[in-house]
Amino acid sequence: MPSLLLLRSAPGLRRTVAAAALLLVGACTMGPDFAKPQVAAPADWSSWRSGDAALHEALPHGAALPESWWTLWGDPVLDGLEARALAANANLASAALHFAEARLERQSAGSALLPQVDAKGSVTRNRLSENGSSTRLFDVIGTSAERDEMAKFLANPFTLFQGGFDAGWEPDLWGKVRRSLEAGDAHVAGEAALLDLTRLSVASEVARAYVALRTVQRQIGYTRQDIAALSEREAIVDARVAGGLEDHTALETEHNQLAALRANLPTLQASEAQWLNALAVLVGDHPGTLQGLLGDAGAALPRTEPDFSPGLPSQVALARPDVRAALAQLHAATAQIGVAQADLYPSIRLGGSFALESYKSENLFDWGSRSWSIGPSLDLPLFDGGRRRAVVKLRKLEQREAAVAFQNTVLKAWQDIDDALNGYAAERQRHAALSARLASAERTLALVEAQNAAGNVNALPVLDAQRGVLAARRDLVACEGDLRTRFIAINKAIGNGPRTDGEPAK
Repeated sequence: MPSLLLLRSAPGLRRTVAAAALLLVGACTMGPDFAKPQVAAPADWSSWRSGDAALHEALPHGAALPESWWTLWGDPVLDGLEARALAANANLASAALHFAEARLERQSAGSALLPQVDAKGSVTRNRLSENGSSTRLFDVIGTSAERDEMAKFLANPFTLFQGGFDAGWEPDLWGKVRRSLEAGDAHVAGEAALLDLTRLSVASEVARAYVALRTVQRQIGYTRQDIAALSEREAIVDARVAGGLEDHTALETEHNQLAALRANLPTLQASEAQWLNALAVLVGDHPGTLQGLLGDAGAALPRTEPDFSPGLPSQVALARPDVRAALAQLHAATAQIGVAQADLYPSIRLGGSFALESYKSENLFDWGSRSWSIGPSLDLPLFDGGRRRAVVKLRKLEQREAAVAFQNTVLKAWQDIDDALNGYAAERQRHAALSARLASAERTLALVEAQNAAGNVNALPVLDAQRGVLAARRDLVACEGDLRTRFIAINKAIGNGPRTDGEPAK
């Protein structure tokens, strides 16, 4: 082998290679090692709470929330929309591409640990100048005729055959590559967390839009029933005015109420169209495509909310995708300090080349056609105007900034969790009160209908009692929508959703 021949014949080179080997053995990793920050958490869900103690009710004791928490409602239409959105949403596709790019960048950075080998080959047709630098020697030897003859011989066109390879390897003496890979792994983990965050956001938005759509569709139905009941009441009052039992003031009051109720209907219908369009965009489709699927105004989610357990407080905050992304950014910023510090120290590159060269094709592979070189090269930074040290300071400041951002993200997470729990508790209490109101309104209607059947009252009190039931149902429907939205907010606040495999590509 050429390298063995060179080492046997070059004692100085052997000493150089030995020194390089000693440097490699004594290699170290610059920069601080990453240590995950300690994150404080409450002992239970009754701690770290704000607001009135009435909102700090004990959570229902149920099973842990599944990643696909929307399936707890048992609505196949919603399940289908979630599946379509997770497969076709544009924002989610963009986040998935960022994650794939991060994996490939990390894979590319890992190649720096391995030797680089390049093969080369060429066949060229050449002609040298008769009066070029290569013929200067002929001017001092021989006669003028001999000089011209030799120059013409060298100037004859010829074909040059070349082939060989170059190899090089830079030992990672100060851990620059290792720290770069560490930062790359953290970047992959961060992009995986951001992908999870996007997936959770998309799933939450689909569920929220679907709940809002079904809520407004039920409100439209109740509003139409109320318009029908009020129209019937208006007709009765009109007949009573014609019979002299009522004055025109009573009739105008009915006209006023009916006009106000009818004016509210187009607003509800516009809201329905808005939520239909929002769902279409979320599933990656154009407006109008979901009309046939979701146009059934009678469809509704189950009225009861599932019992659930949000998990251990000590684990919930760190499970949030945004907290995991902030932690990964802190890890990457810590590793980048080592990368910058490694640039302060010398680097050694071990390289070699071997080639065959001949102007006769039949002699290209003869041993005498070989040429080679081997040896280390040293890069020693001497003066750069303080640029490298400034970069080290900059990386340390970026790490401190990432640490502050991480702590702020954790605090924001606990704020979101407390807000979500308080909102859910408030809606549960409001739902109970509105359910009691509806039950009372239904009992009132039953009593009035019984009185009307006995001939004790006319139809107007019955219509008023019916409208009271419709009003109670409209308010309860709105509350049920808000309660489901609060349930969505809890899952989003605790970061509950499908997770991505954040391992770097191999």
